Amino acid sequence: MKKIVWNISESNVILLLEYSIIKNLKLKKCSKLKEGEDMPETHLLQSRQTVKLGLIVLIKELFPEESLKIAYTIGEGVFCRFKDTGISVREVRQIELKLKEWILSDPNIEFLKLEDGYYHYRVEGNDIKMIYPCETSVKKIEPFTIIPYQDGFIVNFKEAGKESATWIPPDKLSATYDKTQKWLKNIKLELLRDVNNYIASGATLKLIGMTEALHEKEISDIADMILQRKTILRVLLISGASSSGKTSFAQRLSTQLIVNGFNPVTLSLDDYFVDREKTPLDAKGNYDFDCLEALDLPFLNQQLSDLIDGKTVDTPIFDFVTGHRSTKTRKLHVGKDEILVVEGIHALNPALFTNVNRNVLFKVYITALYELNIDLTNRIPSTEVRMIRRIVRGDRFRGTHPEETLKQWENVRLGEYNNVFKFQEESDVMFNSSLLYEINALRPFAVEALNKIEDDSPYVETKERLLKLLSFCEPMDTSKIPFNSIMREFIGGSIYFD
Repeated sequence: MKKIVWNISESNVILLLEYSIIKNLKLKKCSKLKEGEDMPETHLLQSRQTVKLGLIVLIKELFPEESLKIAYTIGEGVFCRFKDTGISVREVRQIELKLKEWILSDPNIEFLKLEDGYYHYRVEGNDIKMIYPCETSVKKIEPFTIIPYQDGFIVNFKEAGKESATWIPPDKLSATYDKTQKWLKNIKLELLRDVNNYIASGATLKLIGMTEALHEKEISDIADMILQRKTILRVLLISGASSSGKTSFAQRLSTQLIVNGFNPVTLSLDDYFVDREKTPLDAKGNYDFDCLEALDLPFLNQQLSDLIDGKTVDTPIFDFVTGHRSTKTRKLHVGKDEILVVEGIHALNPALFTNVNRNVLFKVYITALYELNIDLTNRIPSTEVRMIRRIVRGDRFRGTHPEETLKQWENVRLGEYNNVFKFQEESDVMFNSSLLYEINALRPFAVEALNKIEDDSPYVETKERLLKLLSFCEPMDTSKIPFNSIMREFIGGSIYFD
């Protein structure tokens, strides 16, 4: 049996307590993954799902009057809380100790059946339903720590066995989640079945109206924040992961700014690619267009600095056919009542602005944090929702076969891990582009696309997994979704796209 080293030192508790009062603590940057390394997809790692099984059993035993809610992923950890009450630091330490004792006891975990979209398990007399499969042996569980955080705790798998590893949860991402959760509580929605009931009862328009109103309010609030700093701001930076809706968000925010007399001037990072032959290669020898070094960084730094200083510059135009910079240029100037808008995966990377006062920059991070669980302990991973968005958009508008989209997904995730997520806490504000009804709206388009994947495809398991997830969603009529909705970026009919 492989020896498992558990770290249950008090430093985990002290770290989070200190973090709540030390304002200038710097985030530990994510280690960089290389192509070929496994992406840490917590919901797809069966041993991590087994830890969740143990949590469900032990919370029921330790706190029989409480209901555990497994909320969302933070990095390589999962944030959990009780449904209606907070959890004390002492209780979190008790949970961690008991969970690790449970693992060392080598409990009997029996797989019963796959039925109605659930994997059914029996654990010490408890029948538990999971939407992702688990290991039936605890011997394969990797080391982890449980960290008190806010009113709950994080089960953290990242480098848990290394004494030197310190990990600080992203507060802004957590605050974004909590903000949406409070709104859901106000409108009395908590689980996916609540949305299904709205649709089944004929209240789809009300559901769409509430969801889109929240987005409009959030975007308007961000515009107001920018306008309050109008005299000093020169650059608006927008970044986010794949299929987070960055383009639609940028257009809607720009409209809000124009209404208030602050005109956006756009700059595309894609025009600053180095010549094709100078582009770095990945581990397979393919061009790595997602790495920062694929950009002509010194030239970009200088032009950004000049634009901030009010100079007129000749910005490049990259020719993607030839793989070289065009001989033509585009004159650009940012006037008094204008703001430079830069959107892209590297937009929040401080390396873009090496000699620029941070006060002239306003950074927005777009997350697609899906917030509805199927039930309290079975969450719908945001990664799966974004994958479905990308599959639908590729199939409907980009001529990309769903199998090709899935083939690309590993590299997409690699780029996000290395270039996007580690800078999200640098943002001034986060915007959650997820929509309450989105999986319901995506379902018919996604099912049609996924069914194009043949049974002998290497991606058939992914196809079946996503179809199973979609089966929990009541399909809805999408004809009434507003044409400026972020959802339109993926299902079509957006006023921002041809």
